[in-house]
Amino acid sequence: MDGYPGYYKVAGVILVGCWAHARRKYDEALKAVPEAKGDKDTVAGQGLAYCNQLFAIERDLQGATPEERFMARQDRSRPVLDAYYAWLRQQRSRTMPKSLLGQAIAYNLNQWDKLTAFLKDGVLEIDNNRSERSIKPFVIGRKNWLFANTPRGAKASAAIYSVIETAKENGLHPFRYLMYLFEQLPQLSNLQDPQALEPFMPWSALLPVTCRIT
Repeated sequence: MDGYPGYYKVAGVILVGCWAHARRKYDEALKAVPEAKGDKDTVAGQGLAYCNQLFAIERDLQGATPEERFMARQDRSRPVLDAYYAWLRQQRSRTMPKSLLGQAIAYNLNQWDKLTAFLKDGVLEIDNNRSERSIKPFVIGRKNWLFANTPRGAKASAAIYSVIETAKENGLHPFRYLMYLFEQLPQLSNLQDPQALEPFMPWSALLPVTCRIT
């Protein structure tokens, strides 16, 4: 997550912070001072370096099992996080709160429990870039309209986009998959039965080969 307050209203979930957003704050602070851009000796550069260390560890763990990622993060990522947290607390009192750098430090401290949540399970990602790429088509398409005409329309749009993007994630051809659903679902006697719908889910092994991207 990116710190959006609306997420706090979702009950029964553990919020996982996005390190891409945390890192971006330092990048913005560096860009605000062109002569310091990329300079690791600046405070913003130091903050960026801590974030980059975490991403470097994640690159090393590509292809690892969730169990392997969990253990490696305890050994490698946790010490970086401990040092980074001490650095953040030290810098907070030395930085102007309303400056871009001050905002970057405050963001990281305020989101700390969420930014460190990825340590709890190896299946969790360090950022939500994958999710943001999935919603990008909707964001781009949004330029074609000002708003959803009704709340029901907005809900329907969200459901359709969710189906399409989930189909992509599961290696399905969206158009052919939707055609299959439109042909088969009207024949079901009870669309409210989760068990009856399970064979038609994007992750179902029972879907025909024609629905899959080959």
